[in-house]
Amino acid sequence: MFTRRGLLAAAAAAPLAGLGAGARAEGVKPHALADFFAPAFTLDAALSPDGRKLALLFDAVVGGKRRKVVALKDAEQPDGPVKPLNTGDLGDIDWIEWARDDRLLVRVDHGTDYAESERSGLIYWTAGRRRRLYSLGLDGSAPVPMFQNPRVREFNLDLAEVVDLLPDEPHQILMPAMDMKWRLPSLFKVDLLTGAETLFEAGKIGTVGWQVAGGAPILRVDANRRGTWQWIYARAPGESEWRLLRKSNPRDLPEFAYLGPTARTGVVLVAARQEGEDVVSARELDLASLSFGPPLSQRPGRDVLHALFDERDRYIGAAFAADRIDYDFADKSFAAHFKAINDFLGGECNVTLFDVDRDQRRFLAHVSGPREPGAYFLYDRKAKSVHNVGAARPNLALERLGRGEVLRVPTRDGGLVDAYLTAPPGGAPGPLVVLPHGGPELRDYFDWDRQVQVFAAQGWWVLQPNFRGSGGYGRAFAEAGWKRWGERMQADVEDCVAYALKERGLDAKRVAIMGSSYGGYAALMGAVRRPDLYKAVISICGVSDLPEMLAYEKREDDSPDRDVYSYWVKRIGDPKADKAALEAASPARRAAALTMPVMLVHGKQDPVVPVEQTRIMAKALEALGRKAEVIEVDNAGHADWDDRHEQILMAGYVQTISKAFAAAT
Repeated sequence: MFTRRGLLAAAAAAPLAGLGAGARAEGVKPHALADFFAPAFTLDAALSPDGRKLALLFDAVVGGKRRKVVALKDAEQPDGPVKPLNTGDLGDIDWIEWARDDRLLVRVDHGTDYAESERSGLIYWTAGRRRRLYSLGLDGSAPVPMFQNPRVREFNLDLAEVVDLLPDEPHQILMPAMDMKWRLPSLFKVDLLTGAETLFEAGKIGTVGWQVAGGAPILRVDANRRGTWQWIYARAPGESEWRLLRKSNPRDLPEFAYLGPTARTGVVLVAARQEGEDVVSARELDLASLSFGPPLSQRPGRDVLHALFDERDRYIGAAFAADRIDYDFADKSFAAHFKAINDFLGGECNVTLFDVDRDQRRFLAHVSGPREPGAYFLYDRKAKSVHNVGAARPNLALERLGRGEVLRVPTRDGGLVDAYLTAPPGGAPGPLVVLPHGGPELRDYFDWDRQVQVFAAQGWWVLQPNFRGSGGYGRAFAEAGWKRWGERMQADVEDCVAYALKERGLDAKRVAIMGSSYGGYAALMGAVRRPDLYKAVISICGVSDLPEMLAYEKREDDSPDRDVYSYWVKRIGDPKADKAALEAASPARRAAALTMPVMLVHGKQDPVVPVEQTRIMAKALEALGRKAEVIEVDNAGHADWDDRHEQILMAGYVQTISKAFAAAT
């Protein structure tokens, strides 16, 4: 009898059996580390606007060589065969979308080069990604590159973003690029059939994004060079002047996001948190008056994630993250269909709806979960049928992965926080690895996490605490962590660890902690506070010295009025008024407490947390006669290295923790 995972694997592999999709793994032993880094099979899927066709992107073996394959499937017969397209030698295709019912767009990634990004003088966070977009007919022949001017193609690293598909225009789409005459980020109309571009509107020197409604730009986003501060401008249809709507730090709590158009000209749907409100809600924005309407979709303690629209731009509903993804549907009848999909999947996965045809008959959903690395499902509303159309990693067997659960953890001061605990395959009690998330105003989700499953495959339990200071739970929850980096936020992690150890009978003598960015700081500081608890600590791109980090932010802040620096002072502390607390909360200044093995990993070109933070930590340990294992990754930024480097590093993480656990037995 097939498990749900077996059905996923069989359905994904069968149509392209000749392309080397791979076989379903057998047995109950945990997967080897390399299994988690095998190339994904189904990379992307898209439903045509008329709902009749599916486009699928596979990473497959053809003629003994691995290549990306774009294929079509009849949505009327979702269990039928697929038709591979001849896309020639375009290269590393990583994204597909329907431009029209008879035309596809594919994105090709040509790699990353930080040095090239710096030489070009572009905003640093572009990270040197060189991408290109091509238009294809449904036979796949003669791909047309978007943008024909060779100077534009040479100067712009990234020419693959689509701002609007302009469905009311026969062959045009809107794309951003640097205008070569004025050297300004601009919008271009690009012809799908010829690739020729026409300047549509120029931005400003720091423009990094646009939103369009009814074929006209209605929002523009400008940023400083480091990408650490943004200004959002609005413009009503028919107006010529842009007006400042909001300014924010991209790493801040989500305060504003464009969701989509409404049926009324000059009124759009946005996600916004207004003054005095705790959560981000879906609401209308009048572009002429810049006034916000009352919440249309709102949930206590949960921020809106995104919204769902059909191919006619009709609003369907807003998404929220509780334990799993849920929707507040404008048409309440959709709730029954969403429930049907979840019931089919056993209630274990997150179902994210993202493509809905013009007639709202067919929905395409991305499905993921603690034991589901990703799959695409097609739901037919009329037939009430659910079909798997592609699994990302059919080589990973459901029963060989760790099962997750949600913990509601009472804190020592009477609070309550969520944590996600993943058991190793088989669920036998054993060691624990703690993974505090980054941000810190981000959060973990009850979803697929490769690091978690790699650790679970070693026979370890894995804990992901959403401590106070995390985002997504409302402003009050996040503010509870402001200026509490070294104490309340760490105490919440400790309370989650104590709860998991006690409730699941885990081995309290073998506990390790690892994290990235703020999570790297939390790992170091957690070990400083509890050297009796943690047997190994791994910090990836982590902060180690708070006064030095604030000094860096002050030096590098190129935003007006030092907005970025003020942001961090508000959250971490004031270097003068809070000097003693900041020093006490800096792991590098309390390095004597770190008696366990320490591993430090950092990208040399990290623009968020400078590599000097890792070097400061290493030097502090060296001064005490101790040596950390330090790895600096070349041509890499804020933990954004490729899978090849990640696999090597993961093997190192496993080895470091394994040795520490062995020494503790």
